[in-house]
Amino acid sequence: MTQSQPLFRTLLLIDTERFSERDDVQQSYLRRMLFGIVDRVLLSAGADPILRQRADRGDAVMELIDPSVPLTDLLRALLKGAPAELHAVNRLAASSAQLRLRAVLATGFVHIDEFDGWVGTDLNNACRLLDGEPLRAALRERQDDYALCVSQSVHSGIVAHSHLGIPKDDFHAITVPTKNGPMGAWLHGPLPQAAPASASASASASASASHGDSAVAPAPSAASSVHFRGTNHGLVAHHVQGDVTFGNPGEGR
Repeated sequence: MTQSQPLFRTLLLIDTERFSERDDVQQSYLRRMLFGIVDRVLLSAGADPILRQRADRGDAVMELIDPSVPLTDLLRALLKGAPAELHAVNRLAASSAQLRLRAVLATGFVHIDEFDGWVGTDLNNACRLLDGEPLRAALRERQDDYALCVSQSVHSGIVAHSHLGIPKDDFHAITVPTKNGPMGAWLHGPLPQAAPASASASASASASASHGDSAVAPAPSAASSVHFRGTNHGLVAHHVQGDVTFGNPGEGR
């Protein structure tokens, strides 16, 4: 049996806010709009369909993009093209069919096996950024319908060097709590005002201790972590194998 080889790819993940709260007709419409926006944005960056692979997650899409597509072009398209495309769609849609998106741009190695399964730590980490509370909170607090986060590798390799159309001062460092420890990333636009749940829990624990109460370790906040349950075998034929839960179990997305 031949073992799949790790391939270096640009990783783009985009998720729809509160998708499960819509009815079937609205969900079908939102999916068409989501895929249309992603296709147009990637084409504008030079990422033709032959240069990328897609995984359909219902309310979200994951793209593995060939590294021959310049990362600067992709990031500029996500900074300018994606919000413009989203605005064009939403201005003609009913209030019940407004599309609000979280996006993550990262890089890393991914194994693609003979079953079209995607496996890799870098991909898992990108999923954790997408589902992390900082990016969710940023979108909740914004009047516009889009929030973008980039990984440490994208920031250090591209954003930090102030390429044309990519102002580094518009990105702010964030920390995403995960079951494997805190993960650093960079959020485009203003930081959310809401205090992270983990920080609030720590402050509460400190206050209790200062009043002489018995110290009780706070339970980790499910809203600020990504729970992988069961064995994660990656995506096989565009389906997640094993029990994998993103966000809170039973949470509307």
